[in-house]
Amino acid sequence: MTRAPEPSSGAERFDEDWARLLSGDHGTAVHPGLLDRLVSGTAGLLRRAQLDEPFEPHLAAEAGAQLVEAQFTDPIVLARAVELLQRQPAADGRGPALCGAFAAGWAAALRERTLREQEAIRTAADIARKEAEKALRASEARFRALFESAAIGIGIGDTDGNILAVNKALQELFGAGPEDMIGRRVGDLVHPEDADGVWDVYEELVSGKREYFQFDKPYYRQDGEVVWTHLTVSLIRDDDGAPQYQVAMLEDVTDRYRLQERLRHQATHDPLTGLPNRAAFFERLEKLFEDPDPGARFGLCYVDLDGFKVVNDSLGHDTGDQLLSAVAARLKAALNPLGHLVARLGGDEFVVLLENSRGEQEAVAAAKTVLKALAGPVLIGDHKLAVGASVGVLERRVSTTTPGAAVRAADLTLYRAKEAGRGRWTLFDPKENARAVSRYAVSVRMPAALDRGEFFIDYQPLYALADGRLAAVEALVRWRHPQLGVLGPDEFVTTAEETGLIMPLGRWVLEQACGQAADWIRRFGDAAPQLNVNLAVRQARSAALVGDLNRILDSTGLDPARLQLEITESTVVGPEDEALRTLHGLVEQGVSLAVDDFGTGWSNLAYLRDLPVSGLKIAGSFVGDLHDPAKDEETGWRIVSGLVSMAHALGLTVTAEGVETRRDAERLRVIGCDWAQGWHFGRPVRPAEIARRIAEEPQGRPVAVRGRAVTHGD
Repeated sequence: MTRAPEPSSGAERFDEDWARLLSGDHGTAVHPGLLDRLVSGTAGLLRRAQLDEPFEPHLAAEAGAQLVEAQFTDPIVLARAVELLQRQPAADGRGPALCGAFAAGWAAALRERTLREQEAIRTAADIARKEAEKALRASEARFRALFESAAIGIGIGDTDGNILAVNKALQELFGAGPEDMIGRRVGDLVHPEDADGVWDVYEELVSGKREYFQFDKPYYRQDGEVVWTHLTVSLIRDDDGAPQYQVAMLEDVTDRYRLQERLRHQATHDPLTGLPNRAAFFERLEKLFEDPDPGARFGLCYVDLDGFKVVNDSLGHDTGDQLLSAVAARLKAALNPLGHLVARLGGDEFVVLLENSRGEQEAVAAAKTVLKALAGPVLIGDHKLAVGASVGVLERRVSTTTPGAAVRAADLTLYRAKEAGRGRWTLFDPKENARAVSRYAVSVRMPAALDRGEFFIDYQPLYALADGRLAAVEALVRWRHPQLGVLGPDEFVTTAEETGLIMPLGRWVLEQACGQAADWIRRFGDAAPQLNVNLAVRQARSAALVGDLNRILDSTGLDPARLQLEITESTVVGPEDEALRTLHGLVEQGVSLAVDDFGTGWSNLAYLRDLPVSGLKIAGSFVGDLHDPAKDEETGWRIVSGLVSMAHALGLTVTAEGVETRRDAERLRVIGCDWAQGWHFGRPVRPAEIARRIAEEPQGRPVAVRGRAVTHGD
């Protein structure tokens, strides 16, 4: 940890201001020597929290706690301390975080102290009740004195919810007299912002299922204003243990709540425009991916102002800031009524998030709304500024991407719009996006990525539809890129093929996947699934592939019969293609072949009959299109059924890709499809998760191997 530098003149001024604050009349009388130590200690903690690397918020929190321990509990002290901290130059923009940590430490310590007082009150109340049975008059006097003089609001009710007594502090809290409260029912004090479950917990308490509960709960005062309280409700039982009374203690935390709300708003909103900031946008976006419905969709409009740098350079940053504020106001006014979130990502970049999108047309309509909102000139002082924008539009099913990949794709689409002439929107093109990402990734990082250990393999399960058995796993290479995050194969394999880097990468994938499959077989025997590995076109056309595979099988000990290699339709372009020789050589070693993504590019179906393949995988787009409202679903199912029948006529095992619902899986089973994979059966996972699934597989079920049925032990 980097130590704080020696105090500067700025630090000395802070110490003086801090000492002056703590010398006020807001705490109890403190001996001058103790006060000096308190000032020195807390100021030192705050300087360290402001300047140390890395940032340690607990130091600021400790400073706040020390003030409470020294009896500085007046909310005015907190407000003035936060105001003083906000005036300090905070390194790396730590001002809001520093204030938040200090306030949180002060509040936590004050709450702990208050809870101790509350517990003392509750204990005293219980003792008073018990003592009343022995000495009614004396105990009643003690309890009444405690009840009336308590600094926090106390109310007593019966288990039917009727309010029986309230102390003076509670009356002041609600701005009401005893006649306004006694006789009312606790259930009448509901507020729309009550925490989920608060009233369920209350019912558990009055029925005797729990002894107490605590919540932060808002109430309406008599004048209609809202007061936030920290509520503690305890149950009082009679001699037989039956619930008799409920005692509620309410601490007014309105000022603290509003301060926390302000700090939370500062942390999640752009200070210039008032729009949600990058952190708030990504938090909202990631929530869409937490537990989406199978058909859930979303859209992004990535917006960048055209020519904004010219405004900054010619008219100054103040004018540029005013322009950004005006743009934000226009975007918010145009898009928020449509239910879309508008956020500022930084600089002159904005983003529009469409939750529960109804399709590409809605996203395109949002992009057009952006351009229309910015079409007119913006008046800044004496300047009438024409502002334009370029928009990258992405609209996808949630299940087809990740938050990071979606934002990267929308950003790349934005730059395609700028390259096309600016002042326009451009719709996301998966092929263009994959090419752009892979070109960048390969050119910058990939040549040495294998040596750095940046690649890893996930495995997606394939299940037999006839009996629900784990039949195979497909090895899917991933790249943990240090700048771009985790990339899927569609983002780098194409360019790797173009540059020749696919050869060493392909060998590495075969070595790692075959070694993993051999390990599963050693651990689980015949229960281990078949391994499927994709072959790139350049790999399949390489004469060295047969020798490489033979070496890998020997070194890992994997039975060739447990390996299936997947080729694309473009691997072989005719009956005289030299790639056929390589494919026959692979089959002669004992491995099997399958055609992957069938139906996306085959030019001559007659070639399928002559290829040495034993399996066929129907492209996921066939199943995905079945749910496209613009297409006839029954026609789609007839096409899929026809593909299954054709493959079976050729003696091939058929696997359906992209299966995301139980309904689709059942219908595929009925039409005779053999295997299936997709999010319904499981996303690509780490090897340990596959091992867990293998261990849970029931034994003795029939296993389909390259088109014929056998049983374990054959």
